[in-house]
Amino acid sequence: MTPVWLFDLDNTLHNAGVHIFPHINRAMTTYLARRLDLSHEEASALRMHYWSRFGATLRGMVRNHAERPADFLAATHQFPDLGAMLVFDRALLASLRRLPGRKYIFSNAPRSYVDEVLRLTGLDHVMDGSFAVEDLGYQPKPQIRAYRAVLRRLKVPASRCIMVEDTAMNLRPAHCLGMRTVWITPHAAPRPLWVDLQLRNARQLRRGLRRIQTSAGGKS
Repeated sequence: MTPVWLFDLDNTLHNAGVHIFPHINRAMTTYLARRLDLSHEEASALRMHYWSRFGATLRGMVRNHAERPADFLAATHQFPDLGAMLVFDRALLASLRRLPGRKYIFSNAPRSYVDEVLRLTGLDHVMDGSFAVEDLGYQPKPQIRAYRAVLRRLKVPASRCIMVEDTAMNLRPAHCLGMRTVWITPHAAPRPLWVDLQLRNARQLRRGLRRIQTSAGGKS
């Protein structure tokens, strides 16, 4: 059977590290400082702690401060000109079109942001659909409930899915559920046991497809 691809968005299909992530980090730090009456340094440290502990600052705020997810996301994902902030290789569009199977975005970002990035990059013409954090019940990766929510919506077994991510820890639950996993990282680093294939960028996916499919033989 043809695979079902689950793609992370930021730093997997476009480079968010240049402009977008610094902008979001500043916005989150400012929001935490105002919301919790913290200094800038304290707010920045707390943001990093929640990201490290929960995989998303949002989850730490909801869990420990009764934060309303929609309010937090609305305040921290405002962009004066998102198009000018995007760093995207348009050659990726042709590479993704050549991949067999259905393709979906699986992101921790809010719906408004996901839709706008897909529109501005042209990825909306390549993907069959997308899952934003609202679709996950505000339970972001790496929470196992997020992955199960996607599988329920798609009505496919995990064994048919290939998950492509830049954050290695987000691939571990996918592997535990039986998905094949691809880690996108430009850096030389040891490949974790739960990663089936490690690539420098998503344009290499078609060349690596046979290796990904071969890895399925070792999964039960």
